[in-house]
Amino acid sequence: MLRHLLAVLLVGSAMASLPAPVPARADPLDTGRLMADVTRYETFGIHRYGLESADATLDWIASELTLAGLRVSEQRFRMDRQYVLKVGTLRIGDKLIDVVPQWWPPEDKTSFDITAPIAPGGLARVSLPYDRGAYLNDGHRARLAEAFAQKPQAVLLDIAHPSGEIFTYNVDQAAAPWPVPVLLVAPKDANLLQAGASASVSVRAAYRRDVKGRNVVARLDRGRGKWLVISTPVTSWFTSTCERGPGIAGFLAMARLAKEKFPAHDLVFVATSGHEIGHGGMEHFMRDGAPKPAATAAWAHFGSSLACRDPVVRAINSSAALTPLVDRHFAGIAGTRFTAEKAAIGELREVHAAGYANFFGMAGIHKYFHTPADSAAAVDPALLRPVAKAFADTLAAIR
Repeated sequence: MLRHLLAVLLVGSAMASLPAPVPARADPLDTGRLMADVTRYETFGIHRYGLESADATLDWIASELTLAGLRVSEQRFRMDRQYVLKVGTLRIGDKLIDVVPQWWPPEDKTSFDITAPIAPGGLARVSLPYDRGAYLNDGHRARLAEAFAQKPQAVLLDIAHPSGEIFTYNVDQAAAPWPVPVLLVAPKDANLLQAGASASVSVRAAYRRDVKGRNVVARLDRGRGKWLVISTPVTSWFTSTCERGPGIAGFLAMARLAKEKFPAHDLVFVATSGHEIGHGGMEHFMRDGAPKPAATAAWAHFGSSLACRDPVVRAINSSAALTPLVDRHFAGIAGTRFTAEKAAIGELREVHAAGYANFFGMAGIHKYFHTPADSAAAVDPALLRPVAKAFADTLAAIR
């Protein structure tokens, strides 16, 4: 699958020009319209920060916000680095499988070929349990440090993800590169990694520096002096349809409802990029573009995996002040309730840290989260309308 990334991107670019199948005047909360946005998101292909396909996705979102009657602008920024993977393979005997480097590889091993035995001084093997998280943590790093101490040429890492697919963790810009490449192997292929077997790894990739990115920002400024902020991330590791698509569909639905449904406030919408490698877009918006906390009535965030068939975790998040309102309007949505500091999940951590007293949103993990297998097939269309309506009703009730 990963050996065909370039083909996917080319096909996605061609499909991105196709017209939307749903009439523009359809109910913004109509299931068909929401699902059309999900599938349109998928047509762009891989959504990793810095790729042309991610940029094209932002163009599409900007056009939809413009059609909704909002004043649209872009907010350009840069991130220090990005690793651009073309292809990664591992050959053992007559078997050829895909591998993906876990960011960040050493700079002198951006592209490389290694043939060595699966052994501590050659291709060391590390197996980790799946912790239902999205970010590398100190425990992961400590386990890998044990392998690095054995001076391998590279590390083969399999994470026991329930999908059986390659699973990768989010990283940040401050993290130091690994001393040797760390190569993710799908659990379904882990039985091939027999101690002592000779294996050949081939990776073709490149580092980019000072990498251009942008957020799409849309405003409806009525002069009320109190703002509703609606945000969603756009980028991720792979095509990421169920991770990102339902959130983006709900985000666009709020924009289409903005003029009629939320008359009491000014509104600003922000679609951010760079989530998977350090929340760069959200951090930039918080520094330059977000209304001040004192001028913000509430912040609504459409996070990950909001309407997926096989949820591992689905969280409904709210600040303490908004919890009664959120509990009322999200009563029909199954999920774990988090409040106050515990609700600062994903990009809501920046919102909470910046002092916004009123915020709410959803975030989750599903079976194919952060894997190449995440597609529109993972979406549960029956959840799209209830989730989007819960957001809309909560926003409409804020005073």
